[in-house]
Amino acid sequence: MPRLTKRQIDALPAREKEYFVWDDQLKGFGARVYPNGGKRYVAQTFRRGKTIRVQIGRHGVLSFEEAKAHARKIIADIDEGRNPNEEKEAERLSPTVAELADRFLKEYVPAHCKPRTRVEYRHAVERYIMPALGSIKVTALGRDDVAALHHEMREKPYQANRTLGVVSKMMNQAEAWGLRPDRSNPCYHVRKYKEKKRERFLTTEELARLGKALDEEESFAPSAVTAFRLLLYTGARLSEIQTLKWEHIRGHRIHLPDSKTGAKTIPLNGPALEVLAETKRIEGNPYVVTGTADGAHLTDLQKPWRRVRKAAGLEDVRIHDLRHTFASEAVMGGESLPMVGRILGHTQAQTTARYAHLADDPLQRASERIASSLKQAMSDQGNEGTQPMARDG
Repeated sequence: MPRLTKRQIDALPAREKEYFVWDDQLKGFGARVYPNGGKRYVAQTFRRGKTIRVQIGRHGVLSFEEAKAHARKIIADIDEGRNPNEEKEAERLSPTVAELADRFLKEYVPAHCKPRTRVEYRHAVERYIMPALGSIKVTALGRDDVAALHHEMREKPYQANRTLGVVSKMMNQAEAWGLRPDRSNPCYHVRKYKEKKRERFLTTEELARLGKALDEEESFAPSAVTAFRLLLYTGARLSEIQTLKWEHIRGHRIHLPDSKTGAKTIPLNGPALEVLAETKRIEGNPYVVTGTADGAHLTDLQKPWRRVRKAAGLEDVRIHDLRHTFASEAVMGGESLPMVGRILGHTQAQTTARYAHLADDPLQRASERIASSLKQAMSDQGNEGTQPMARDG
């Protein structure tokens, strides 16, 4: 048959058995005519000795021009090694994002993530990912879907970026489990939002108010106050002090077998050792910061911290800002950034570099002293016996 047209297909009669008519212009494009008179556009070609036939759409619903364009693309895809029928079947059998998330949380996260990360991943999955993407098939999830979720969270850039990271991790794991083609992660090229790093640290006057508030809180929550003081005096992370065991303390060091950055040693200074010496050990409880349950550490430090910061008039200060305060005091006191980074347990130099601008303060103070001395010398007029300042040359 010569080149097919819509009019020719309209006129094709029904027969006792289905049959095909083919277009001589576009090899592999044709129409399938059923005994009941129904007609469907098809694309057919050969690949590695096998016939691959793909249904395109129903004649009368899909226009002839659209059907022919689809056929041209399908034939080209098959020639390049793809099989649209297999892809459709894979999509049909594909789990949903909700099903993938369930497997991800049960199999991958417990085996590969630290406890804090597990909590963060579960929160992102249950609070943001499942409601927005849960019903979509894993193989059908596209960049537009991910970008739409990320954009919806734009008012919370930090959480938006963390959620994007969890989706990306899930899709990488889907590839590892054979649920998506390799290198098909739909999170690629979704740009993260800029995050404004918060650098709040306490001034000398604020520290005085904090000290008074901690003294007042000690009778209500002694374990929590112990934790807050250790956080301030060591610069350790909250999780490191919250789960600190007595067996980890050896002399003037805390030896953590695991932390956010792996095994870690934290130096103990005089003030920190005094806090530990005054901390009551509970028989049968291995933790320094003890909770109410037998043998457990204190799990809720936020409630006592809210009382402390309110009493101190520091309602914008987070627990993590105690670590920032330790770091800022070290830098302003003249300690080098590499040294501060080692104390804090930073694995990346750029993490410590956020405090670099504070190193200007000692320079400022030195400049003030020098200029004040020069000004004083210039104002000492008429003082006999005063030696002139040395000059170059």
